[in-house]
Amino acid sequence: MIRQLPLIPTVLVLAAAGVMVWLGFWQLGRADEKAALIAEFEAQLDNQEILEVVVGDDGWIYRQVKLLCAGDEWQAVAGRNVNGQSGYAHRYKCASREGYGPDGGYLFSWTYADIGWSRSPQEPDFSGGEVTGTLVALGDDFKVVASEPLAGLQPLAKPDPNDLPNNHLAYAGQWFFFALTALVIYFFALRSRLAKRD
Repeated sequence: MIRQLPLIPTVLVLAAAGVMVWLGFWQLGRADEKAALIAEFEAQLDNQEILEVVVGDDGWIYRQVKLLCAGDEWQAVAGRNVNGQSGYAHRYKCASREGYGPDGGYLFSWTYADIGWSRSPQEPDFSGGEVTGTLVALGDDFKVVASEPLAGLQPLAKPDPNDLPNNHLAYAGQWFFFALTALVIYFFALRSRLAKRD
């Protein structure tokens, strides 16, 4: 039976299945890393010390910070209030950080402030000031979600680390399923081929 197996296709299928299994275990490891990161962020939320910041810092994610915001550029983005209602978070560009990265490329990032929530996308009367709240990542940038709303707005929903996507367990299951599917399909293809020979 083994001698009748086509060598190259068998090696290719087994190698592909092996890579898929490895990717599945890698995703399981990533799931553990993400869970540990979320636990670390939750611990950061419990720290009530308020840090004075000029711009965001990766090590301060989910810490309580105080930021002086010029409030010269505004945008209304989809957001929720403390009661879970949909509406608009009012975001202002506050501070920038620039320099050169390890690869020599020029880096430029911003820290924004979400100062409050409303049902209307109309710009509030905000000419800048001190914003105290929770620092969270915003893509490659950062934002401070105000603990107390400003400019007559309503409170925003509090940032929750558990809202961070952790799909690695599902991805692991997909890779294991793909590996099993490849082996099953190849088994039936071999059986059909050998039956035709007989």
